[in-house]
Amino acid sequence: MQIVILILAMFVVGLIAGWLAGPLWRHKRPIGVQGDYTAAVITAVAVGLMDWYVIPAMGFSESLRNLGVAMEPFLGALLVLWIIRLAKK
Repeated sequence: MQIVILILAMFVVGLIAGWLAGPLWRHKRPIGVQGDYTAAVITAVAVGLMDWYVIPAMGFSESLRNLGVAMEPFLGALLVLWIIRLAKK
């Protein structure tokens, strides 16, 4: 049940990052609004799942895993959106 909640939370995080990309980069959306949302959601879910499984496998504590899951998906989604904007110039 925790994994379903994690995926839903990362989906929401991706939507927020996709929305924030417009005002952050002055509405320059080279792949469109839907493309921004899609890229951000896919990135957030992928990074969140990797953090959930990889951080404990590396021997780090559960509190570090929770910190990674809380911060990295959002930052990763914004990073991917920024890279897309650089590539489209």
